[in-house]
Amino acid sequence: MKQTSHPAVPAAVVDTAPRVLMLGTAPGGRGGVATVVSLLRQDGLFEREGVRYVPTHTEGSRIDKARAALGGLVGTLACLWRRPRLVHAHAASNASFVRKSLLLALARARGCKTVFHLHGACFDSFNEHASAPMRRWIRHTLEASSVVIALSERWAGFLRGIAPRARIVVIPNSVPLPALGIEEEQPGRILFLGQIEQRKGIHELVEALARIAPRFPQAVLAIGGQGELEQVRRRAAELGIADRIEPLGWVDARRKAQELARASVFCLPSHAEGLPMAMLEAMAAAKPIVVTPVGGIPDAVRDGDNGLMVAPGDVEALAAALARLLGDAQERRRLGARARATIEQEYESGVVIGRISAVYRQLGTAGGQ
Repeated sequence: MKQTSHPAVPAAVVDTAPRVLMLGTAPGGRGGVATVVSLLRQDGLFEREGVRYVPTHTEGSRIDKARAALGGLVGTLACLWRRPRLVHAHAASNASFVRKSLLLALARARGCKTVFHLHGACFDSFNEHASAPMRRWIRHTLEASSVVIALSERWAGFLRGIAPRARIVVIPNSVPLPALGIEEEQPGRILFLGQIEQRKGIHELVEALARIAPRFPQAVLAIGGQGELEQVRRRAAELGIADRIEPLGWVDARRKAQELARASVFCLPSHAEGLPMAMLEAMAAAKPIVVTPVGGIPDAVRDGDNGLMVAPGDVEALAAALARLLGDAQERRRLGARARATIEQEYESGVVIGRISAVYRQLGTAGGQ
């Protein structure tokens, strides 16, 4: 179903300067950044800190994206004319970085302080393969920003390596704590949520399912997301487990909660990540998780304590981890409880919003200033 996006703010209606101008993808869309922004708005950051949000990107056709980029430029310029105290941009790699870095440069030219908030799972690869002028621009953007927000200590370390003079703080993605429902989990149900592509490890997950299928006749893989579904179906058919694959399509927030409640295990065996929202949401729902030690994941997951970790691409280890959990209800409950406790202590929305507000306060732009 086509997603509706929030239009950029036209110049005619921008009559007062916001304390904070925030830039990013259209809330209500698909993907982790849209979820992050929606949660920040829902949990009160926008009202608390006087945030005006201008979308600079949306999903859809090239024409849709071009219109969103143009609308974002117009809306940003209109807000900058009123000179907000701070411009906070959520950025990833490639075109997202280019858009946000140019808008942040315009903001600094207007005398605004700027926050560069990195979400890109492949930003290290983007930097590595960029041209020399682009690498210099990446470094300049990071070092010229008043603050750079990284999602984990590992990402912060990488950013310090390419931009030594950048002022970097670590603030993870936030996640709400759902009430734990009474709906019973479905035995053997493995849940994957994310873009269906090689980077997310979906193909290894299908191979692992085939290996454990004889031992667990109830095992099924529910796949929520879009992408290379037909390739997954074909490989599952070749492995004789076509009937064990349950495509869910794109799942909205309500459906996601339902699917998490039904799952016995959540699995995201990615090759590259920032700090995946789907994983944090599964942990908040007290589900045992099987993930890989990439990106910011090791900052949130301790192997054997609040989840299980396997090396990316290691089908045998992945199959063993899934079998360990599917075969031991007590272990699932233990890991799920520890996962939820981790979210309560470190990633709950109120905790993260407080840390963002602290950054604003240090820059002299918080609501009380």
